[in-house]
Amino acid sequence: MTTLIIARHGNTFDTGDILTRVGARTDLPLVEKGREQAAALGLYLKEHGLAPDVTYSSTLQRTKETAGIALRECGISAPTYALDIFNEIDYGPDENQTEETVIARIGAKAISQWDKSAVVPEGWLVNTEEVIQNWKNFAHQITKTNDTVTDKLHDIHETILVVTSNGIARFAPHITEDFDSFSAQHSIKLSTGALGLLKFSENKWSVSDWN
Repeated sequence: MTTLIIARHGNTFDTGDILTRVGARTDLPLVEKGREQAAALGLYLKEHGLAPDVTYSSTLQRTKETAGIALRECGISAPTYALDIFNEIDYGPDENQTEETVIARIGAKAISQWDKSAVVPEGWLVNTEEVIQNWKNFAHQITKTNDTVTDKLHDIHETILVVTSNGIARFAPHITEDFDSFSAQHSIKLSTGALGLLKFSENKWSVSDWN
């Protein structure tokens, strides 16, 4: 069985900072609270028997830093592999804008549809079909070893960690081929430092936990 952990990076704003919508073109480091969230993530993985065999992140420093801290907390010294398919989406004209400014441009309903059903607001630069296909290709790749007779006989378990951003993480459950059921039962938006668990067993993916 393959376990896929989807984690969102930790905070990039301190208390009192002006919060803005941070996308692909803004490469912020973690703040202290974010580093604490990353450590808590690693501790959770260690305590729940979810220490990853392989770890991936986006190429943005907030995800790489989160992954590195989490791995150290797990006692793992293995490298993190950065892939641009996990980079946050581009918020177009709303990049680095406050939420009030964003809502003034596109309306609260557009934000609600994004957070509930992953409907991309006008002007945001994201190809949802490409993002979904990237997740499906990645999911297929990490389960290829489970296709062999040897692995089935020995019931090999592998745990994969992906640290990414909110806009990309919400599309991961498409690998279950039943996103509508998932979004009806869960808030698709991952909180900072939170994670989702997906498991591949009997040739299909399922969401076992989220947020």
